[in-house]
Amino acid sequence: MHILLADAVFTHDAILRDHGIVFDQTIISITPNEVLRAQYGDQCQELGNGSVIMSGLINAHVHLEFSANRSTLTYGGFMPWLSSVMANRDDLINDCDDVCIANTIDTMLAAGITAFGAVSSYGYDLDACAKAPQKVVYFNELIGSDPKMADALYANFQERLFASQGCKREGFYPSIAIHSPYSVHRILIQKALSYAKDHALRVTAHFMESPSEREWLDENTGDFKPFFENFLKQHQAANTAEDFLGYFTEVPTLFTHVVHPKEKELALMQEGGHTIIHCPISNRLLGNGTLDLANIQSYNIRWVCGTDGLSSNYALDLFEEMKIALFMHHSHDLLTLAYQLWHSVTVNAAKALDLNCGTIAPDYDADILVTRVDYPINEQLPIHLLLQPCTIESVFIQGQKVKGN
Repeated sequence: MHILLADAVFTHDAILRDHGIVFDQTIISITPNEVLRAQYGDQCQELGNGSVIMSGLINAHVHLEFSANRSTLTYGGFMPWLSSVMANRDDLINDCDDVCIANTIDTMLAAGITAFGAVSSYGYDLDACAKAPQKVVYFNELIGSDPKMADALYANFQERLFASQGCKREGFYPSIAIHSPYSVHRILIQKALSYAKDHALRVTAHFMESPSEREWLDENTGDFKPFFENFLKQHQAANTAEDFLGYFTEVPTLFTHVVHPKEKELALMQEGGHTIIHCPISNRLLGNGTLDLANIQSYNIRWVCGTDGLSSNYALDLFEEMKIALFMHHSHDLLTLAYQLWHSVTVNAAKALDLNCGTIAPDYDADILVTRVDYPINEQLPIHLLLQPCTIESVFIQGQKVKGN
């Protein structure tokens, strides 16, 4: 059992000064320091001035297989970026072996990420994810819009899914990703979602990331038209946006991006109990626009933050992601938005991924960061933690120290 006494405990919705926590695998209590000293005496570990205990962070959406990218891909627009991915895909994947992926996972851990949702296109990151110290929701991605190839594509997807289901460890959750409405045929979507329902698997999908996707799904025109005609000999979209969302009616899903939705589509997301994953840096680098948070919130749709992968980001750092979002959504009240962003990488992300963590509260897994700041702690701590990042001294996952002294 651990008894840590801090300058402050930052829960998802409160700053508790001169408090500490008691935990083993799960959190037992959050209690004033003076009470803990009286009860436990020398068993207490005094963390000292500037110490802040907070929940471990949860990165709901990351692609690890492209972690070798630094300056290879083209930023500024979605189609130039996609073309550069197609041209450099094999080299980037070959350049990131198990060591590369393991180092990327360790970098996330050092940045306080104690759980993540990994979207895997090829299964090359399976071994590193299965061995990761973090909780991992491992989304095996299904892609393919050619009905003539449906059986072969689904067989490949099944092979990867079954391989992940064979990697059993506590905190590793084999799951399913449907790439997008423009890239997956309805036959494949329906088969995969049927399997997900039967086996209670988590599900994610990309949706409405770019203006090009909007034009292609609505009108079969725009920048996607030559791409699909040249690469896939396909002259119309595999799905309409509304039909695509209809397949997920009984499967609560994490939809990534959702920058260009229509009102009817947001209503369907609300009805389905779905979650939106916001990736602000990726959206900016690919020229896709900005998620309309006010509109999302008007529908009472849960949203969370993710980094996307290093194919469309320069770091897998949720502190940086939240900071960029804090400035990107400039019309929102600053402190309110800061709290919402912290919710998006803790309690709300845990709910969306169905994990028993994401908050400092009794009976939740003790996924905890011990951090330190070099400035006075006050009611605006959620803002200051983004503007002047803390030092992460220790990381605990289910009560076990996995990083730090």
